[in-house]
Amino acid sequence: MTTDYLDSVIKQFEYYKLIGDKAIAQVPEDKLFWQFNEDSNSIALIIKHLSGNMLSRWTDFLISDGEKPWRNRDEEFEAPVFDKTELLEQWENGWRCLFSAIRPLKADDLDKTVYIRNMGHTVTEAINRQLAHYPYHIGQIVFLAKMLCTNAWESLSIPRGNSQIYNAEKFNQPKRKAHFTDEFIKPKED
Repeated sequence: MTTDYLDSVIKQFEYYKLIGDKAIAQVPEDKLFWQFNEDSNSIALIIKHLSGNMLSRWTDFLISDGEKPWRNRDEEFEAPVFDKTELLEQWENGWRCLFSAIRPLKADDLDKTVYIRNMGHTVTEAINRQLAHYPYHIGQIVFLAKMLCTNAWESLSIPRGNSQIYNAEKFNQPKRKAHFTDEFIKPKED
């Protein structure tokens, strides 16, 4: 497998982080902590869980089990006692940990074995596992945010009724090789 895979997953993680960022930014602080009932999760609880998972999975990624002894997963689903600023710090810390672990990887690393709860995964499998897990929860964040913002919600994708216009713009461009996130994620400046 080539570094194309690594470049692609980094772009996809960046894209889903951006979607989460944009959804969270639209939600008033008090609504970040709203739960439908005691068995459901608020946006804040989902953020706590994502951050806890990222810190556990990506800290010492190639050398230690992805389920760290210091992680308390059950606590991630208990009501947070902090404000939006602290919540966003947790969100950013999780993503920072992920990107710090994944950006230095090389194609040679992809077939190495890493463990999650003593179950072996190739690095590729471990990445794919999280690339399915995080968008699942970010979709929950977006769904909750859209409900909580009601009429004030600004679409994060093609707004309703604009598919034909969007497609016409795309098909008016020449065929090219590009990653679907290229129009959303700006390259990092060195």
